[in-house]
Amino acid sequence: MTVPVSRRAVIAGGGLAALVCAVPASAVSTDADRQLRVLLDGAAAGADISRPLQRFDSGALSPSARLDLVTARAGLRIDAELARRFPDPKGAMTSARYALLLKRLTGDDTEPARARRRLEQELHALLARANALLTEQGHRDGTVGARFSALWRDPRWLYPDDDAGRDRAVADMNRVLARARDGIRQAFPDIPPHCLNVAVRRMSRADEAAGRGGYRELPDAGKPGAYIVDLKDISRRPSWTLPSVAHHELLPGHMIQLPIEALADPHPLRLKYAAGFAEGWAVHGERLAASQGAYAGDAMGELGHLHWLLFRIGRALIDLHIHLSGWTIERARAQLVEWQGEPAYFAPFDMDLKRIAAEPALRVAEALAWLTIADLARTDQRAVHHIALVHGRMRNDELRRAMRQKGGWR
Repeated sequence: MTVPVSRRAVIAGGGLAALVCAVPASAVSTDADRQLRVLLDGAAAGADISRPLQRFDSGALSPSARLDLVTARAGLRIDAELARRFPDPKGAMTSARYALLLKRLTGDDTEPARARRRLEQELHALLARANALLTEQGHRDGTVGARFSALWRDPRWLYPDDDAGRDRAVADMNRVLARARDGIRQAFPDIPPHCLNVAVRRMSRADEAAGRGGYRELPDAGKPGAYIVDLKDISRRPSWTLPSVAHHELLPGHMIQLPIEALADPHPLRLKYAAGFAEGWAVHGERLAASQGAYAGDAMGELGHLHWLLFRIGRALIDLHIHLSGWTIERARAQLVEWQGEPAYFAPFDMDLKRIAAEPALRVAEALAWLTIADLARTDQRAVHHIALVHGRMRNDELRRAMRQKGGWR
């Protein structure tokens, strides 16, 4: 899960200087940037700024501030349309209302039925690959989810529930990171060096006792970064599930995107109206690592990767079905069990379903952000990586527009 990180937390200790070669000079605020931020702060506090925002001249803005402007304009416009067309926030969900909620987060005019077809296509491909690998491992009977559950409890893949077992799990994840770095340098030639200076660390006993989940400490030029992994209930973290966690949480996932974004200093309204991007990027990072051979000769590691992707696709489809197909929580839970067998470690089924019911369209937006980045990367991977990262998160429509204009994008 993504936690917003302040710019100050990333650049403390000289991080800004280390990124000068990778982040353009436009990351430095102009007078127009500061004027825009004051205006957007007013909108975040509830002020009606629609007219001055529409008249605001974007010509003197840095690229990051221009993204703030276009994202805020679009998001606030959709908020106004939602309030006008659907004044009761607790009113019945319709396809038209859901489509607006989805557009608010992605920028795309994507009909829910079209999103569902794309997600189902991905789901079927994932289930087919998982079925083939599970069969190779001798698990031939039952649904994919039932076979994942059986594999989950196989003692061959469980770490001992003691300090030595937790230390071994952390060491295994750090070996995954070490293997990932060469591929990352090829895919991200301009990456700031300190983005690679990250590791997995054990959680303190105090954090475990407090029930804290896994969390990140972002790197800067003077300090390494870390993902502090939650291994409290280590029996629910078989070894084959952890490599994809390292790719998602660290490299080439969040620990590439978040430190660079923090320097771009996006306004909170951009974070709000492009809320699916950070998770979408991290899932793209998982797929990128797999495409670079992370699981070559490692069927169990690939099964762990597929299980995490089934979690992402499954919760997006459940988002659609709960809000538009009339599914009950019980039916949704049964479907997730059929697809996944076991929940993601940090998202037990009942807790995650409660969130999905309260946040319509968010899980679909996360999945579509991932798929949009992946689709664009097939034509020019280096360009889409640079554009998607250098000025902070953006919605899908802006990412496509920037790719069309990439010759002039800096």
